[in-house]
Amino acid sequence: MNHQDLIAIDFHTHAEVSCRNPFDSYGEEYDRAADKYFGSSLRPTIAETIAYYRERKIGLVMFTVDSEAQLGRRRIPNEEIADAARENSDLMIAFASIDPHKGKMGAREAERLITECGVKGFKFHPTVQGFHPYDRMAWPIYEVINHYKLPAIFHTGHSGIGSGMKCGGGLRLAYSNPMLLDDVAVDFGDMQIVMAHPSFPWQDEALSVALHKPNVWIDLSGWSPKYFPKQLIQYANTLLKDRVLFGSDFPLITPERWMKDFEVAGFKPEVMPGILKGNAVRLLELDGKRD
Repeated sequence: MNHQDLIAIDFHTHAEVSCRNPFDSYGEEYDRAADKYFGSSLRPTIAETIAYYRERKIGLVMFTVDSEAQLGRRRIPNEEIADAARENSDLMIAFASIDPHKGKMGAREAERLITECGVKGFKFHPTVQGFHPYDRMAWPIYEVINHYKLPAIFHTGHSGIGSGMKCGGGLRLAYSNPMLLDDVAVDFGDMQIVMAHPSFPWQDEALSVALHKPNVWIDLSGWSPKYFPKQLIQYANTLLKDRVLFGSDFPLITPERWMKDFEVAGFKPEVMPGILKGNAVRLLELDGKRD
């Protein structure tokens, strides 16, 4: 990634539409509920998303969410995202998503995606994937990520997916309590854990874990900054200023909206460049080092 030429790095963007596989309409009611929750129905292709970010000179980390076991819905191929990142390496980085229920087969896939496809990290969504982050069934995949010292993004807090559906679509919020990542951070000290989103209703728990474990980071995706809890802004301005990352959750939230609200949300001018880009440069080792 030619980060010197970019104004920011969006650490949290979603691949929404595959150009290789036909659209899987199974479980589409989750999309409609999310559209209503976020007030957005934008579903761009991977190529359209890349063009959007290129026009704005913003780098992006992109991934899908593999929830085949819980939702029964076909995932977008990790390889498709990796190929797009390779073809647009000046501004894009690919993360992969592997359903933890795939166990050792998932670990084999993770190894291949890293060594053969150039994947630079992984995404987990405990609520949508239906697992406790410290469940040992996920350990074979964690062990691969830890071996290569790569980042792993974990959804934390409330989920717009399932919101408003009967019984929340059967999805359990408790899986995404950030305190459940504390054991993971202890047992996999070389895996850089990124807690995605303001972790409502567990914001204090997220801040505590990040303060205590230096391999834990926070991305600020999924919310407009004008709605951030005051303690999140307080710690982003002080003790956690080096481990907080810009993320939008595109296409559910656009980077323009996020960055406009970020300007007036109470962040100190001296910490804003790190949040927008500098911290991601270190985490992704784009200059060859993290510390």
